[in-house]
Amino acid sequence: MDGEQDIATSSLDQAVFWRDTYREILAMEESVMARVVELMAAQSVTARREVELSNVPVIAAQVERFRSRLGYWEKRLKALDS
Repeated sequence: MDGEQDIATSSLDQAVFWRDTYREILAMEESVMARVVELMAAQSVTARREVELSNVPVIAAQVERFRSRLGYWEKRLKALDS
C-alpha cells in the first residue's frame, strides 16, 4: 500500500498505524462480502451463480490479502512489545 513502511524496520507508532489501517479495511471488506451474500439470497439461480463466479472470488481475495497484511503488522507489534 502507498506509504506502508517496511515491517522489519517500522517503529511502534508505524506498526500501530498500519495495524489499525488494515483492521479498518478488513472490516469494510468483510462487510462488503456479507452484503453481497445477503443480496445473492434474493437473486435468481443464474444471477447468483454469476456473482459466485465473478464478484465473490475478487472480494474473498481482497479479504485474504488484508487479513494477511494485518497479521504481519500484529506480529510486528508483538515483536516490538517483547
